[in-house]
Amino acid sequence: MEKVQFKIGGMSCSFCVETIRRALTRMEGVRDVHVSLAHEEALIEYDRAKVTPERLKDTLVAVGYTVRDPEKVRTFEEEEAEIERERDRLIIAGSLTGITLLLMLLMWLGRMFPHIEWITFALASATVFIVGWPILKMAWGSLRRGILNQHVLLEFAAFAGLAGGVLGFFFPDFPSPDFFGVAVFVTTYHILSQYTSLFVRTRASQAVRKLLNLQPDTARVIRDGQEKEVPIAEVQTGDLIRIRPGAQIPVDGEGIEGGSAVNESFVTGEPLPWEKSKGDEVIGGSVNQTGTLVVRATKIGKESFLQQIARHIQEARALKPSIIQLVDRILIYFVPGVLVFAALALLIWTVGAWLVTGQADVIRATYAALAVLVMGYPCALGMATPLAMIRGGGEAALKGILMRTGEAFQVFKDVKKVLLDKTGTITVGKPQVADVIPLNGGTRCWRWSPCPGGEQKNSHR
Repeated sequence: MEKVQFKIGGMSCSFCVETIRRALTRMEGVRDVHVSLAHEEALIEYDRAKVTPERLKDTLVAVGYTVRDPEKVRTFEEEEAEIERERDRLIIAGSLTGITLLLMLLMWLGRMFPHIEWITFALASATVFIVGWPILKMAWGSLRRGILNQHVLLEFAAFAGLAGGVLGFFFPDFPSPDFFGVAVFVTTYHILSQYTSLFVRTRASQAVRKLLNLQPDTARVIRDGQEKEVPIAEVQTGDLIRIRPGAQIPVDGEGIEGGSAVNESFVTGEPLPWEKSKGDEVIGGSVNQTGTLVVRATKIGKESFLQQIARHIQEARALKPSIIQLVDRILIYFVPGVLVFAALALLIWTVGAWLVTGQADVIRATYAALAVLVMGYPCALGMATPLAMIRGGGEAALKGILMRTGEAFQVFKDVKKVLLDKTGTITVGKPQVADVIPLNGGTRCWRWSPCPGGEQKNSHR
């Protein structure tokens, strides 16, 4: 048995996690699959004699997702470019939706546009088959493998709307603009949900990256009596590093020479710097303020303090507390259940109505089935909870709060009181002026600020 890890793009909610897991586990030779929405990763355990990583990758692509090298970290510009592409797609879909809604409102007010049926048909076709083409591909890839997910359910609703609108060309009892409008609205909502998911997950990962950016890219290493600047990745345990005033400390280490005041507020919250000298420990990412320090590197790479914090945050984002595990179990049966109820609505108002009244109510059956498909759209269920936790983890990291377990997210809302011991500090990490108390009859005048009476003062008192 071997393991392979893939970075996966295009996931938006827990349905995507289940789709990937089911598509891979159905392949011969695949033993176990772990998929993380927070990290956009899949870890696959497989038998090399029966299946290859290339086939696993092809399966992921076939169900509509993108695959990239897990060792390659995307740049900020690449992430922003992806957000802009999805935003542009949402703007186009939103514009088509706005036009469709305006035409329908005018129709409902009694102002009929000539050929409104054909106009709304064109708008619906453009939304479903052009703007929503990536969703259609993912739905087809999943349906071919017998996987029912949010993409499949969306396309059932969209095509039901298109079918009802086309029937309106032949039967006047079917209002074509209303049915075509359904296809437009549900597709645009799905695009909105995908953009929201991408935006939240990207911003959360960037929050962790901001934490890691506290570590400088280079360090001034002393080797063989020579001081030279090297990339942080080339620093080794035991290297002597010189940190000049105003510079960030690149790695965790121990003071060897010199003395300085070091700002460690990002760790302790303490607004005042700590005096550091020979034998004192320093933390990578803190700021050297006054003097020059020479430190010996003691922890580098994944062992460093910053990297450990980042790893804890990433692990907490990937863990599933009981609420998400419950959602995942529900989602397995949700889409099949919605499709079954839609079929039942269709049968009740056709076959059932015919058995009771002697006449099938096809129009009402169509409306009922379409209503079930639209109202049963599940992405909010599969998206809201995991995205809330992903977003919460990123926001907490920016505020210096580290969630080390997934369960902490779920129980934190129940915390009513917090007890801190005498060493606990709750500060913003920097001092600020709280009040000005004049002495010896002085006034509360600041440089270039108005004083009582309106006169201007140029000096402090």
